[in-house]
Amino acid sequence: MAKKVLITSDSTTDLSPELIERYNVKILPLGITLGGNLYRDGIDISPDLIYKHYAEHGELPKTSAVNVEECIDFFKPFVDEGYSIVHFSISSEMSSTFNNCRLAAMEFEDVYVVDTRNLSTGGGLLVVSAGEMANEGLEAKDIAEKCEELATRVDASFIIDNLEFLHKGGRCSSLEAFGANLLKLKPCIAVRNGKMGAIKKYRGKFSSVLKEYINDMIGDASDIELDKIFVTHAGCNEEICKDCVEQVKSLAPFKEVFFTRAGSTVSAHCGKDTLGVLFIRKSKVE
Repeated sequence: MAKKVLITSDSTTDLSPELIERYNVKILPLGITLGGNLYRDGIDISPDLIYKHYAEHGELPKTSAVNVEECIDFFKPFVDEGYSIVHFSISSEMSSTFNNCRLAAMEFEDVYVVDTRNLSTGGGLLVVSAGEMANEGLEAKDIAEKCEELATRVDASFIIDNLEFLHKGGRCSSLEAFGANLLKLKPCIAVRNGKMGAIKKYRGKFSSVLKEYINDMIGDASDIELDKIFVTHAGCNEEICKDCVEQVKSLAPFKEVFFTRAGSTVSAHCGKDTLGVLFIRKSKVE
């Protein structure tokens, strides 16, 4: 008799509470150090607390990977309950979390760790897909293998209104930030081969740029799997978010449009006014 399958993920996949409950996903939180205190992403810190602290003190948090011992402690109770586990981790190019989880999984039978090659709901797309497969009765090993292939087809990108957090976090130079802000440039950051990089720059008002960006990303939707898409933001204006969701719905007949907010780890790096559309293509994303 096949074991029960449990889907787990680190906190960077930014799933909503509703999706976590729907697929019974167990979350392994990354660490966040702010103001001399260590917090757990999604448990005792929020993006709004990070933004408030930054506004008052000018200090950004430091995010930290989950170590091997923490991964073992996370997996063990579920293994002891008789589950086989498929675990999803932030891209191995961005964090040592994946490798630590992989090493921890070697201590058990039937724990499979998938490198999402992504972050935020780029990985969340894989978690939801895995949850669907588990509900269909697939075994853990097969789910992991299918999701590793799906990872090559995830199209994840986002627009950043202000480069302040990226600049302060050492991810773009002062000159780049100054030039972008002076010219009202909004970079489109995409994840390709597990790494983040700018693929295009838009110019203009944030709300107008988002409309252009969404049209560009979805296009005629002929190469997009239409079962699900995420619209994920890091604290954008409510009306802007609503307009983006409606635009996505108008461009293609997606079965489900998931609207989610990025968690503390992702928000700490991108800053408040950031929004992206994330989906799975029919062909590999280069």
